Amino acid sequence: MSFTYKQMQHNADILVEESTLVKEAIEKSLDYSAYRELVQKQVAEGRTSGLNQSEAYVYYTLLNHKRMNRWDKKIVLPEVLKTTLAEMEQNRIWLVLTETWCGDAAPVLPVMHAFASAAPSLNLRIAHRDEHPLLMDRFLTEGARSIPKLLAVRPDSNQVVGSWGPRPNGARQLVESYKEKHGKLTPEFRESLQKWYNQDQGAQIIQELSSLLALE
Repeated sequence: MSFTYKQMQHNADILVEESTLVKEAIEKSLDYSAYRELVQKQVAEGRTSGLNQSEAYVYYTLLNHKRMNRWDKKIVLPEVLKTTLAEMEQNRIWLVLTETWCGDAAPVLPVMHAFASAAPSLNLRIAHRDEHPLLMDRFLTEGARSIPKLLAVRPDSNQVVGSWGPRPNGARQLVESYKEKHGKLTPEFRESLQKWYNQDQGAQIIQELSSLLALE
């Protein structure tokens, strides 16, 4: 009985600590407009976000800026979904951990923004992964700090009630298959992955984010 109580207390302490980390990340986060302005500024200054300031990552940020400009213009949610989002009652914060060099974030974030624009009760916030390592380490993907990582948060308690990421199932399968054969992702593969996103037109991201809301 004592062990059970201690275990319950331990679990409660973990949740409190997690909520504190979430609160800190939200306080330092950006809304979508401010994030897009940040990316544009970094491109102009020839830099990127995060700990890795390599030339390659600076270039990825430039590519993402161009890609997000296109995605912002072409993402259109189904009318039925927009109606559902407009009528959604539960308040949620979608806290996304990412970096401006992240290739998967380029198609994903505009879709998330479309969801938040259609749902008055949904607040999209974007935080830098490398500024919140303790929080990121609670939501690893196969042991890695893969991004973008979406945390669905209750604003009254900062409790995480769901998560998604770093990529939709179709893209995930492509990545896993390529890693199994070649060991690591190459620039050529990253380009082919972006082609997959373009061909899918955000359909799988929309479907999976809709399922996330339904499961909460």
